[in-house]
Amino acid sequence: MSVLALSSDDTLLILKLAFLVLLYGFIVLIVRSATKDLGGAPQESIVLGAPEAAALRAQYAPATARFVVLDGPGLERGSTVEVTASAIVGRGPESGVSIDGDEFASAQHARIEASPDGVWIEDLGSTNGTFVNGARVSAKRVLQPGDVVRVGETELQLQK
Repeated sequence: MSVLALSSDDTLLILKLAFLVLLYGFIVLIVRSATKDLGGAPQESIVLGAPEAAALRAQYAPATARFVVLDGPGLERGSTVEVTASAIVGRGPESGVSIDGDEFASAQHARIEASPDGVWIEDLGSTNGTFVNGARVSAKRVLQPGDVVRVGETELQLQK
């Protein structure tokens, strides 16, 4: 009977190979266990067609408010003022709608905000107040087309 004798180099090679097989098997088990619950329910596609994408863009696009200057020393009568997003109305240099010729307007008199849900106006603690259709603005409120806003001596009418 002959006994198969292995040299020490052959024995070490077999042990290295066995260790690598066990190591890769362990890594596969860990990865499988970690990703087991990630499958879940399949996701729906979020790819939109052109009509749906256009409708979403129109719904969430920044709104623009267009005002016509009716009267006042700060702006030319009949000119239009467009407000996108949010703008400060006042005499200050940082105002988005500058009415620096109007001595009755504060530096930061009012804020006009155009959003998808409407055009909003808010008085910013001005001395002489902000008025919509002759009524003083005491809280943030929504404007309707045709409303006349008075800031100082300047009157602006919201267009459609």
